[in-house]
Amino acid sequence: MGFSAAARLWGPPGLLLTFVLHPALCLRPAQTSAPRHRDYCVLGAGPAGLQMAYFLQRAGRDYAVFERAPRPGSFFTRYPRHRKLISINKRHTGKANAEFNLRHDWNSLLSHDPRLLFRHYSRAYFPDAGDMVRYLDDFADRLGLHVLYNTTIAHVTLNKDRQAWNGHYFILTDGMGHAHRCSVLLVATGLSVPNQVDFPGSEYVEGYESVSVDPKDFEGQNVLILGRGNSAFETAENILGVTNFIHMLSRSRVRLSWATHYVGDLRAINNGLLDTYQLKSLDGLLESDLTDLAVVKDREGKFHVTLKFFLEEGNQSADAITLPQDDSDNFAMRVAYDRVIRCLGWNFDFSIFNKSLRLSSGGEFSKKYPLVKASYESKGSRGLFVLGTASHSVDYRKSAGGFIHGFRYTVRAVHRLLEHRHHSVAWPSTQHPISQLTSSIVRRVNEASGLYQMFGVLADVVLLKENATAFEYLEEFPMQMLAQLETITGRKARHGLFVINMEYGRNFSGPDKDVFFYDRSVGHTEDAWQSNFLHPVIYYYRHLPTEQEVRFRPADWALPRPTAIHHIVEDFLTDWTAPVGHILPLRRFLENCLDTDLRSFYAESCFLFTLTHQKLPPFCQQGYLRMQGLLGTESLWRHGVESGLLRDYTIVGRRREDQGQGPLSSSQAPGPPVQPLDSNKEEL
Repeated sequence: MGFSAAARLWGPPGLLLTFVLHPALCLRPAQTSAPRHRDYCVLGAGPAGLQMAYFLQRAGRDYAVFERAPRPGSFFTRYPRHRKLISINKRHTGKANAEFNLRHDWNSLLSHDPRLLFRHYSRAYFPDAGDMVRYLDDFADRLGLHVLYNTTIAHVTLNKDRQAWNGHYFILTDGMGHAHRCSVLLVATGLSVPNQVDFPGSEYVEGYESVSVDPKDFEGQNVLILGRGNSAFETAENILGVTNFIHMLSRSRVRLSWATHYVGDLRAINNGLLDTYQLKSLDGLLESDLTDLAVVKDREGKFHVTLKFFLEEGNQSADAITLPQDDSDNFAMRVAYDRVIRCLGWNFDFSIFNKSLRLSSGGEFSKKYPLVKASYESKGSRGLFVLGTASHSVDYRKSAGGFIHGFRYTVRAVHRLLEHRHHSVAWPSTQHPISQLTSSIVRRVNEASGLYQMFGVLADVVLLKENATAFEYLEEFPMQMLAQLETITGRKARHGLFVINMEYGRNFSGPDKDVFFYDRSVGHTEDAWQSNFLHPVIYYYRHLPTEQEVRFRPADWALPRPTAIHHIVEDFLTDWTAPVGHILPLRRFLENCLDTDLRSFYAESCFLFTLTHQKLPPFCQQGYLRMQGLLGTESLWRHGVESGLLRDYTIVGRRREDQGQGPLSSSQAPGPPVQPLDSNKEEL
C-alpha cells in the first residue's frame, strides 16, 4: 500500500504523524507561557483607576486596567442604594475659567476633552448614581483607555528580581489562572467590604448592602439602625415617612459636615432624622459601643437590645434573658424592634493580596485602609501605590482625598512622581522672573482647584533661584513629602522656597464647634492669622525642611515651623484679589522675605531709578534694561494723565507756543508714557 492509500485510510498525512508522536508528546512536561509583562497595572476601573489610566495613556506608557465587571464604575451600579449621590454638581458659577469651575464640580475627572465634564451628564445638583456610570463609561470609551473587562484578579504576590524597577515584579493571577506581570501596581479597588461588628445576635441584623429599598416594606414598623454616617441617614431618610419610629445607635456622636468641614461626615441632604429627633417626633439618636450590646429575638420575631454580659451569665432561653429594663424601667431602648439594619460603612478588601505585600499591620485602622505613605506608596512594598477612596488614610476626616473632587488631584501627583522615578521626567514647573511672584501666587489661590479641594494635603511650592532673581513654580505637591521634594520632583531647592497651602482656622472645625457664632468672619488684614474660613497661607523657608522636622512639627501644624508665615485674610467670596486687603500685604510679606522690591513700574520710572539708585528693583532689571518695560500706548498715557500720575505735555507745549518759546523738542517730549510726577510711586 503506497502513500496515497495510507492517506485515504488515515486522512491528511499530519494526522498519522500525530498518532505516531502522541506517546512522546504525552511524556513531555507541559510548557507554560511566561506571564504577559506591563510596566503599569491598574486594579479597578472606577473613577481613580480611569483617572490614572488617562495620565498613563497621555504619557505614552505601557499599562492595562483590570476590571472584574463588564463596564467601568461597577460600584455605582449598586451604590448608593437609594441612588442619589452627595457629590455636588454645580453647573453654574458665573465664571468662564475652567480651573475655577472645577472647584465646584465634584464629579468630573481630569482630561483634555471639554465634553467629559459631568455637567453634560446631569442637571441635578445631587445627581443620580446612574449618571455617574454613564459618565465613566464615556470617559473610558472616548479616551480609548486600555481596560480589560470581565477580568477578576484573584491573587497578587511578589516575585523578586534585581533587574526590576523596584527590585521585584508584581504577579497578578486572574480567575482563569492567567498570570500578568507588572513593574508598578496601582490599586484603585475602593472600599468594597461591608464593615461588620461581631456581637451576640448580629446574625439577625440586615446589612445596608442587601436591605430592601422599598419604603412599603417598612410600613408601620419599629426600626433600629446601627451606624451614624451618610449610609445610615440615607437609609433613614428613605423610610422616615412610613415607620412608627427610627432609632439610630452608634458609639460616637453625630458629625455634621458643615461643622467638621469634612465632606464625608453627615451632609444636610440626608439629615431629616435630626429634625424629627430634636422636634420630638418619636425618632431618636443614641450613643453606645456596639460591642457591649446584644440583640435577642423573642417568640413573636421581635428584636430586643440587651447588654452583652447578661448573655454571659448562663445559657438561658431567649425569653429568659435579662433585659436592661428589668433593672431600669426607663431604659431608652426598652421597645421591641421589627428590623435592625447595619450601616457601618466599608473596608478595603485585603483578601487577594499575599501577606508578602504587607498592606495591613493588623491594627484597627488598617482594617479599613491599606498602610500607605504620604506619597500614596505602600509602606510595605515599593512600587505599589494605592489610589482613590482606598488611599484616604492619608487625609481621613481632614480633606477630600476619599472623593472624586479630591483624589483626581492625588492621582495626578502620583503619576508625576512615577514619571520622574521611572522615566526621568521632572515634576512639571514654570519659571518666571521674581517680579511675577506676587501675581503667580494670587492667580493660583484664586483659580486652582487642587489647592482648594485638597487643602492641607497638596500645596504649591515656589523654588527660588540664586539671588532671588527668578523662581520655579511647582503645583500640587504632597505637603508631607516636602523633605523629599528634590528626590521626588527632580527640582532643586537650594536658595529657599515658599509653600502655598489652603487652611481653615485651627479652632474652627470639629463635631462640637459652633460654626455659626457671631463675628465668626475676620475682615481686617492685621487679624488675618485668626481667619476661620478656608484661606491661603504662605510658608517661607530658607532651607528645605528635614524629614525629622516634618515628622516632629508642632501639633496641628500642617508643616514645620517656617522662617516666616503669612495668612491672606479670609474672603466671603473666596476672591483674594482686593488690592489693599489681599495683594498689598502679600507683596510686602514676599518683599520682606526676599529683601527686594517686587513692584512694577513705568519705563520712565525705571529710567529715573538708574540715575538715582545703586540697586534697581527686579522689574526694572528684567524689563526696562532689556527694553521690555511698560511701553507707551495712547490709552495708557491718557489714563496716567487723568489719574494725575503723568504730566500732560500737550498742554505744556501749547503754553510754550503761546509764550513764543516754540514747541517741545523730541528729547523734551518723549511721548505718551512720559515722566511720572512721582518716580517712586507704584504704578501697577
